Amino acid sequence: MKSYKVGLIGCGNISHIYLKNASLFPNYEITAVADIVLERAKERAKEYNIPKACMPDELLEDPTIDLVINLTIPAVHAEVAIKALQNGKHVYGEKPLAVELEDAQQMMAIAKENNLYLCNAPDTFLGAGIQTSLKLMNDGWIGKPVSANAFMMIPGHERWHPDPTFYYQKGGGPMFDMGPYYLTALIALLGPVTRVTGSTKKTYEERTITSQPNFGKKINVEVPTQINGVLDFENEAVGTIITSYDTWHHQLPFIEIYGTEGTISVPDPNHFGGPVRVRRWDHQDWSEIPLTHGFPDNIRGLGVAEMIKAIETGQTARTDASIAYHALEIMHGVHIASAENRHYTMKSQCIRPEPLPVGMNESYFS
Repeated sequence: MKSYKVGLIGCGNISHIYLKNASLFPNYEITAVADIVLERAKERAKEYNIPKACMPDELLEDPTIDLVINLTIPAVHAEVAIKALQNGKHVYGEKPLAVELEDAQQMMAIAKENNLYLCNAPDTFLGAGIQTSLKLMNDGWIGKPVSANAFMMIPGHERWHPDPTFYYQKGGGPMFDMGPYYLTALIALLGPVTRVTGSTKKTYEERTITSQPNFGKKINVEVPTQINGVLDFENEAVGTIITSYDTWHHQLPFIEIYGTEGTISVPDPNHFGGPVRVRRWDHQDWSEIPLTHGFPDNIRGLGVAEMIKAIETGQTARTDASIAYHALEIMHGVHIASAENRHYTMKSQCIRPEPLPVGMNESYFS
């Protein structure tokens, strides 16, 4: 299989794990990094032995680059992706796909017009934890799914992130930041959503950064920080999702799926592994199930490898933008439903991604 030349744009916090993991996969190599702060790109290039460091426009125009990994902030996801696609490059982006639905639609239209692949994080659902959960569901361990709960409830990022301001600006908030992990996992496990409703709240007008290097700086909060949503799935299951930056402590699960014959407790969808627990209707206690699939560790970049495999074989990638768009519309739908005091009927569709083969490893991408 061809080894793709990949350029990475956005050398912030998340870039480290992508650059570290790239060497694990035989079907791509990161040959250039770019950032609007050139010194930051040069630091990453030196740290990870990348041949080229440059400004974003130079990378986007580089004819040797086959695919761009877009790790920029959400507000410019669409702008960077569109430029890359217009320059004939496949794009794999960080979540969310875009801030606005109209921008995401334009991205997808340009990719289709140019016969290019547009894929998006998260790829954590390709890891051992959720793939094992998916296998158990497909094998009938809990019968027909009836309902699901998903909870992402934390105090906020200003306590640890070096530059957390954008989490509280348009395109941020707990739903747009962390919701893609939970919603993508739910789509993988249960399929697409047909209708949503919800309530949102902005608890604090201002936040104070307590991390370095911006300790003491005030953040004006522009977006809701407590979002409670209800999801009606096409398969008739009903889901609940709560995302919050306003919760100090809780004892709720990450995700649980409730079926006619039992329950699956799904591990943290922000991670690739974690314990998978099942309790059928006639069991006296929960059982932890050995992981059936590979990739239990933090292997961000797995989605890039899987995308390239799909390109080479002419298949639809499991991280296809249609899934990220569906998740984006769900997130907007919950906010719209709250603001307008109504249900929101989904307009988009997506195909539940195929499970990965049991026991696969990096050689699958050779």
